[in-house]
Amino acid sequence: MTRYWLGVVQRAHVLLGVEWGIAQTNHGKRAGVQRMQPGDGFVYYSPKTSHPDGDPLREFTAIGRVADGDVYQAESDPNLMAGFRPWRRAVAYSSHAHAALIAPLLPVLDLTRGNANWGFQLRRGHLELTKHDFEVIAREMGTDELVG
Repeated sequence: MTRYWLGVVQRAHVLLGVEWGIAQTNHGKRAGVQRMQPGDGFVYYSPKTSHPDGDPLREFTAIGRVADGDVYQAESDPNLMAGFRPWRRAVAYSSHAHAALIAPLLPVLDLTRGNANWGFQLRRGHLELTKHDFEVIAREMGTDELVG
């Protein structure tokens, strides 16, 4: 059964993930990416451009499908953060996707409709979406090929 996932990550890191063809959420913790399976839908939401002092963004910034393969732990990069070994999973991102603001979708998405405090639940960093929400977001991002 296909499931749909949302990762909450600032845009600068999303762009790296797209370039590398990976998903990494919750500061590299294993639990979120471990629950995803090949064929599942995955979308990133970016509240800011960068962390910690980036500009507000509030956009869906990348979308795709979880690729074949298992979750894996990356090697430590001494040039970045020595000892940091995040958990990752391969994702095939849509090359047709464009960023989409969340604001026009707030009254439509199951995740946000009727919830004035919708942003609070995003603090979890990785959460499951309904098929409806994934399809609405995919269409808004210009990626109808991911619908269905």
